[in-house]
Amino acid sequence: MTALVSTPQDPRPAPVTPHATPGRHILADFRGVPAGLLADARALERELVLAAEAAGAKVLGAHFHHFGEGAGVTGVVMLSESHISVHSWPEHQFAALDIFMCGAARPELALERLHAALAPQTVRVTTVDRG
Repeated sequence: MTALVSTPQDPRPAPVTPHATPGRHILADFRGVPAGLLADARALERELVLAAEAAGAKVLGAHFHHFGEGAGVTGVVMLSESHISVHSWPEHQFAALDIFMCGAARPELALERLHAALAPQTVRVTTVDRG
């Protein structure tokens, strides 16, 4: 049986194929990351790009913003397969990561690469099948 879902843009029900997951969205909370790394926009950009490449994704571009002395970074790497983003709080040694990929890209490999690079003391991960 096909489930029906309506969206705000189109009130007509649309068929949804059971078990269809065009993408996986990984949300990761990294705690206990060295503050210096979390305040370094260039280093974070490099690590997110390398993580995307490790996952087999194609990087389209990146934009990172540092919020000033002692503050954190917000950045996104745009991918053909979606995106990887980071928001950091060096004063709390905390980074929130968002890895969303579709197609043949493997977001779990990006997560592994970022775990190795950022060396958090603790990690909390939530994975959501999208679609």
